[in-house]
Amino acid sequence: MKHLLKIADLSENEIIDILNLADQLKYEKKHGIPHQYLLGKTLGMIFQKASTRTRISFEVGMGELGGNAIVLSASDLQMGRGEPIKDTARVLSRYLDGIMIRTYAQKDLEDLVTYGSIPIINGLTDYAHPCQVLADLMTIREYKGSFKGLKVCFIGDGYNMANSLAYGCVKLGIKFVLAAPKQYQIKDDIVNELKSYGELFTMTEDVFAAAKNADVLITDVWASMGQEEESKNRRDIFKGYQINDDVLSVAKKDAIVQHCLPAHREEEITNKVFEEHADEIFDEAENRIHAQKAVLVKLLGKID
Repeated sequence: MKHLLKIADLSENEIIDILNLADQLKYEKKHGIPHQYLLGKTLGMIFQKASTRTRISFEVGMGELGGNAIVLSASDLQMGRGEPIKDTARVLSRYLDGIMIRTYAQKDLEDLVTYGSIPIINGLTDYAHPCQVLADLMTIREYKGSFKGLKVCFIGDGYNMANSLAYGCVKLGIKFVLAAPKQYQIKDDIVNELKSYGELFTMTEDVFAAAKNADVLITDVWASMGQEEESKNRRDIFKGYQINDDVLSVAKKDAIVQHCLPAHREEEITNKVFEEHADEIFDEAENRIHAQKAVLVKLLGKID
């Protein structure tokens, strides 16, 4: 693994290796065991989208690993004033050991890879959110013990989170079902790839059929950043695509609930369900730092 651009690029073994290392780093942090595997390393963090969890978890994670993190907003860079991204990539490659970027277009990451010479990490694009999905998978394994025989149901927009989660699940042998309105299901080009995994991947407009006997229920906001103008219309379309008591009643009795946050309570999830499953949701949020530290060590350092 030279970069982390999308989950689709990773093999099953690579995903498992990252998760195993994340478990190790979490154990070491909880028990006060030093793990400064990135001493002297510097990560540049480019933000063209607002961030809470991504910025804090990467910045704190680099510090715990003994490295440094530099925050670079779009307004701080000449890239935001018209400098070609290929020139930015070449310059930053001379200064930094790696770049994490949170932006809109997946092509921005691909351009950084093409013209740069250091590892690139996707902190979120409109196409994919691999760091979040690694944290989700880490949390699922913590609660369920293994991935064998699991069914994950994602209720909501077939957008970046659904794309990444679908790939992560099917690569690990987990059955993935998306429940979304027809016009907001996963795009055809991605579906054509996911269909190669057979019955592990399905989509439906029927929330209750999707959630039936699910081990894990996951949702996200109905309108992501950049879609604010559509939000009112989306609320009307997504009405009924909510994790609530009725949906939970058809899932397995020990089903867990995940949300990548921030949550719009009483839209994609009821406040009651959110609070009843808050431990699972905030364990998931915490695991961002452990999963991302594992990615950083894999890409920027080495571990015995």
